[in-house]
Amino acid sequence: MKTFIKKQPPGRLIAMGFAMVILIGTCLLLTPWSVRQGVTVKPVDALFSATSAVCVTGLVTIDTADHFTVFGQAIMGLLIQIGGLGVSSVGVGLVIAAGKKVSFKSRTMAKEALNVDNYKGVVKLVKAVLCMTLGFELAGALLSFLVFSRDYPFLHAVGISVFHSVASFNNAGLDILGGLQNLIPYGDDMFLNIVTSALVIVGGIGFPVILDVARNRSFKKLTLHSKVVLVTSGGLLLSGTLLLKLTDHLTWMQAFFHSMSARTAGFSTCSLGEFSNAGLFVIMILMFIGASSGSTGGGVKTSTFFVLLQAIRSEFSKRRTGAFHRSIPRENVFRAGMLVITSMALVCIGTFLMCVLAPQFDFVQIMFEVVSAFSTAGLSTGITPELGFAAKVVLILIMFTGRLGVMTMVTIWVTRPERQTRYTEESVMIG
Repeated sequence: MKTFIKKQPPGRLIAMGFAMVILIGTCLLLTPWSVRQGVTVKPVDALFSATSAVCVTGLVTIDTADHFTVFGQAIMGLLIQIGGLGVSSVGVGLVIAAGKKVSFKSRTMAKEALNVDNYKGVVKLVKAVLCMTLGFELAGALLSFLVFSRDYPFLHAVGISVFHSVASFNNAGLDILGGLQNLIPYGDDMFLNIVTSALVIVGGIGFPVILDVARNRSFKKLTLHSKVVLVTSGGLLLSGTLLLKLTDHLTWMQAFFHSMSARTAGFSTCSLGEFSNAGLFVIMILMFIGASSGSTGGGVKTSTFFVLLQAIRSEFSKRRTGAFHRSIPRENVFRAGMLVITSMALVCIGTFLMCVLAPQFDFVQIMFEVVSAFSTAGLSTGITPELGFAAKVVLILIMFTGRLGVMTMVTIWVTRPERQTRYTEESVMIG
């Protein structure tokens, strides 16, 4: 077994690790200790819930609070934590906690999971990630408790606060308030809206950016990646707020919250089923772009979106592809283009399959659920609980692919080395 594991590439091991955690979580959610008395949880719904938690998505076919006991809810929270940090990062953290030496294979997997370029300081980065996560989630739980303690008994409020903080920081969007109501009862609570938004934004910009900002207080001293993430995230948040305010009858707080949440958080303070098609389209674009590299969120990532915009600008202006007095390598542009194309292909295939398997729903509703599953956003127009077995399986596969990354899923089965031979180049007409 050890020999088999050593021969596997890092991407494949990460995929196997996520799949194993999902299967274990599914089995635990089906135990009598997890399911409430008088309630039946089908295996496909347990699998869907475990996948949604590990892939930090937030889509659900059954309500977490109404169907699972405190033990089951704790399992869901643990799955969210493992999925948000990444299986390999959690594994490295356990090795560090046990006082053992981290192997090169473990460092490689952590490097791949955190999406960093080199091995330098990987172990220190994992330690910092675990400490930051604990700190932010503890602060979020304490602040959320001030709100939930007004409506629930002490221990219940503590449980809801911890779960909400973990789900917010990991951009999961799951809740244990019951009734599939998400945060709609707290839509007018400015304090909880701000706390939730802060946790989601910090969790979504990525751990490398958080560390870079902590080390360098000045914007000029930040790395190019950090500058790109901060500027793009701010621009998308602002433009999303303005567009949602224009397309639907929302308050400024509601428009801001959903602009933030659409970038893979999955929380909602008002029913998305009442949004206009224009508003749903804006949210789909934001979901598809998603969070930032090295974060707990999904999507094609803000840096990918920024690189493509710069490539288009440079093509029209006949200038270099770059920003902030730095040039962007052509390899980055090519990779960004490949990522967006393969992601769009996945969304198209998923939408087609869902249209065939769930023809009773509108096209916009179906495409919204598919984009939400791919980007691990978790926002829903409300049709997910009504889907059939086959449609649920399709969304499960899309969530899994979206969490691992399309490029990772495409390349995990390719083990042969790149060919050294090169053919003579010849141009083809473009456009």
